[in-house]
Amino acid sequence: MDSTATDRFDTGRFEASRFRLASLAYRLLGSAADAEDAVQDAFLHWQAADRQRIKVPEAWLTKVVTNLCLDRLRSAQARRERAVGAWLPEPLLDGDPMLGPADTFEQRESVSLAVLTLMERLSPLERAVYLLREAFSHSHAEIAEILDITEAGSQQHLHRARSRITAARCRSGSEVDPASARRIVEEFLAAASSGRTERLVALLTDDATAISDGAGLTEKLLRYDTAERIAAVARAGFTPTPAKRRLAGGTSAVHYALVNSAPAILFVVGDQVVGAVTFDITGGRIATVRGIAAPARLVRLTEAWRLHEQEDAPLITQW
Repeated sequence: MDSTATDRFDTGRFEASRFRLASLAYRLLGSAADAEDAVQDAFLHWQAADRQRIKVPEAWLTKVVTNLCLDRLRSAQARRERAVGAWLPEPLLDGDPMLGPADTFEQRESVSLAVLTLMERLSPLERAVYLLREAFSHSHAEIAEILDITEAGSQQHLHRARSRITAARCRSGSEVDPASARRIVEEFLAAASSGRTERLVALLTDDATAISDGAGLTEKLLRYDTAERIAAVARAGFTPTPAKRRLAGGTSAVHYALVNSAPAILFVVGDQVVGAVTFDITGGRIATVRGIAAPARLVRLTEAWRLHEQEDAPLITQW
């Protein structure tokens, strides 16, 4: 095989792993843009490597991507960005290949915004071990090889990570029946749009939390920690005004969607997603509301939305 044919063959071997590598990088970093950068860096490593000496390309690439992501998580810049409280995971529309495997509850949970946020409390190694084991089913021997640690160390990191992730599982609850989830979200939207504060409070758990990125206009996340305060903010936030329409770039249509395996509503102007609100539901009530409207966090979601076949009419045609 000549060198050109060999390069094409080796590029094809990399491309066959691209989606899996991207889904691993996204879980590790919580950012689609950063995940794409990590995968591209891995491709450059692949091109520069003596590929004839790589016996198992998939394992080699997994190790490279994982360690590139760990380098990013450990960087001083990443620590500063995440420490100031201005960080939320980047939301992805269900069906996006970057979300990766979704056959098991653990795989779906590992890309939930609740767990991606909670994983900020884990050390980079705990985060990597947890994801490699729970989402990608690697053995402890394989994880030890990927991370250059012992099998016993891998088991210890997994134990600590699982104990912390359990807190998110208890808060966000088990998976909710899709029809029930949609009904609850539609009731929330209707109550917020009509200003029915008492109904909003009834839809929220006693310890509900709301988090907003302030459309990227604030340095820190906005947080609200009582049902009454969340209801008041939702009522104000979901009432359309000329100023909000100017900020959004026009009149929005409001759609129901699934984002990171959770129920959500999207505000769409033309074919541009200008806001996403996601919900964690437990026991028939809403435990967490997340509002994401910073344009940089909605780039990939918008791209996926443009390719998405709209099966249902908007919940609100003109907001």
